[in-house]
Amino acid sequence: MSEQISESMGADQKKARALGLSSGGLDSILAALVLRDVGIEVEWITFETPFFSSEKAKKAARLHSIPVMVQNITAPYLEMLKNPPCGYGKHMNPCMDCHALMFKLAGAVMKEKGFDFLFSGEVLGQRPMSQTRPSLRYVEKHSGFDGHILRPLSAVRLPETIPEKKGLVNRESLLGITGRSRKPQIEIAKKYGVADYPAPAGGCLLTDKGYSARLKDLFANQDQHTENELHLMKYGRHFRINADLKVIVGRSKDENSRIAELRDPAANVLLKTDRFPGPTVLMTGPTALITDPTALITDQGAMKDIHLAASICLGYSKAPRQGEHPVLVSIPGDEKITIMAQALDPDRVKNLMIL
Repeated sequence: MSEQISESMGADQKKARALGLSSGGLDSILAALVLRDVGIEVEWITFETPFFSSEKAKKAARLHSIPVMVQNITAPYLEMLKNPPCGYGKHMNPCMDCHALMFKLAGAVMKEKGFDFLFSGEVLGQRPMSQTRPSLRYVEKHSGFDGHILRPLSAVRLPETIPEKKGLVNRESLLGITGRSRKPQIEIAKKYGVADYPAPAGGCLLTDKGYSARLKDLFANQDQHTENELHLMKYGRHFRINADLKVIVGRSKDENSRIAELRDPAANVLLKTDRFPGPTVLMTGPTALITDPTALITDQGAMKDIHLAASICLGYSKAPRQGEHPVLVSIPGDEKITIMAQALDPDRVKNLMIL
């Protein structure tokens, strides 16, 4: 599914058209402005998955009147993520293969829509793993568009590209920024009057320790994954009960709402306390596939799992620790039953929690 944010670019025909990868950060913005300043027609493409959003890129597009295409690439991204040829960074971040995939997908759009070349805001030496000379070269080779990727902010420090050789862009109009300092970009931003831009910190969940641990657990226990399951890993406490069952416990009112919204009513069991303030709890796994309340009650294994989830739910609620208390259980098909359970102290299930 694609989304288009467009602004009038004027009636004049540009001598070259360039399609840029945009994160919405300062480097992406400056790369586009440098090219536009020398008469090149620039547009952006940005990608989104449950691991990263397109919101910053869309905001930058509005602020700078640069058209942007937004594509959800979850399916091909997951295929790459499960076995990235270059492996992962500190956590589950496959930065080099991620960039190669994005340029590959952008290159297909370039060909389809008649752009002359690709560009990005990458700066040589800015990131120690993904923006070294060898890593930039790896990305280019494995994108399938070798020679067609221009990096305007560092271009004079890199090999000449095909659009430069063809005279589509003058190498003398490009920059030679290197290293991790942001001072050169900040000075250029002042020149272009760019004041509203996000901090350089990355927005990719795959660099987050906790999210990465949950993702590893999901990959280890499930062959197929829905987008909602990937979004759910952003919220709550996650408990791996067994290979077929995971329990997610909300930590706040907002998380409770998000967990309920992301629930698949055809595949997940939802639990809530009845008489006391408490969390929303979601069960994912084969237990959740039992849609007949009668079958649910007679399935001893399923009921044992549900009672455990109910006890965990009560343990994180305001319910007294003594005695049994009612828990509302919504099973697939939105059938509802009420069961009685006793609160289980969180310390007793701490060993089941995924980081």
